[in-house]
Amino acid sequence: MSETRPRRILLVTGMSGAGRSTALRAFADMGWETVDHLPLPLLNQLLETPLPGATDDDRPLALGFDSQTRGFHAEDVVARLRRSVEGGEQAVSLLFLDCAGAELERRYAETRRRHPLSLDRPAADGIAREREIMTPVRHWAQFLIDTTDCTTNALQEELRRLFAAEGETRLALSTMSFGYARGIPRNADIVFDMRFLRNPYWDTELRDKTGQDAAVAAYVQADSGYGPVIGQLSALLQDLLPRYAAQGKYQVTIGFGCTGGRHRSVCVAEEMADRLRQAGFSLTIIHRDMASGTHGSADTWEQVPELTEQKHMDGLPQDEPPGGKMPGQQARQNIMEAGE
Repeated sequence: MSETRPRRILLVTGMSGAGRSTALRAFADMGWETVDHLPLPLLNQLLETPLPGATDDDRPLALGFDSQTRGFHAEDVVARLRRSVEGGEQAVSLLFLDCAGAELERRYAETRRRHPLSLDRPAADGIAREREIMTPVRHWAQFLIDTTDCTTNALQEELRRLFAAEGETRLALSTMSFGYARGIPRNADIVFDMRFLRNPYWDTELRDKTGQDAAVAAYVQADSGYGPVIGQLSALLQDLLPRYAAQGKYQVTIGFGCTGGRHRSVCVAEEMADRLRQAGFSLTIIHRDMASGTHGSADTWEQVPELTEQKHMDGLPQDEPPGGKMPGQQARQNIMEAGE
């Protein structure tokens, strides 16, 4: 039976109000395992006791504490760090988040919270007392960040700069196909409308197929606008996605919509997923409406033309399309049956 320890342990502490909770959330987003306010006697056990059993979880571990954590004694923390540095027992390091007293007072005043050491005294007294308590720990910090002039985003960016390479920082990326007839997905971050492409629904041989079928994909890709537009969208996304990750956005859903969500949007979502994978992105594909429809058949939604969808958006009456009536009565009947 093998014994393993966490690959690295980072102790995260500092002045109350300096951003410890924000820092731990940033570490979690970077793929670290995080624990806040672990009683310090348990911390010693964690550092001194090997984890039993084989495990593939080698994520770095961030442990948050402050002067109010149970069992906190500055001299004990310093002794623990000294043993780690001098004895090489464990890859333990310390991040200390500091902040000017005046800024801490302002933060506590804005949030209307009482400083944990102020009791019935002004916040400035509690801050001064805590700074005195935490000074020995601060001196042993391998990493020191002053958050006096930091926004939340600036702190997260600095933490990513210092520590992202040690975690499993990955962009949780999804491409999603959907039908406008059922509404735009609430969780979509970016949405592209594919209704400008030729619609396979009107080909009776393709109607019952989906965008995952080769014949449908070939029909959609034969549209003269398909190649240029998809190429430009792919280039745009490959430029945007790393920028989102750099700003701390770790989940991105890209929506591709058509009328019913069975043909054009499915084809494009599959194609874009392939292109992004070839560019080095890891992602999942979601086809929200491909297998659903009105009363068990998504095809009925495809009978609602784009002009009818526009009517629902602006509430104005629509003229019949050139060349005669679209099945207008039938389209309205379908909408009524669908509960629109």
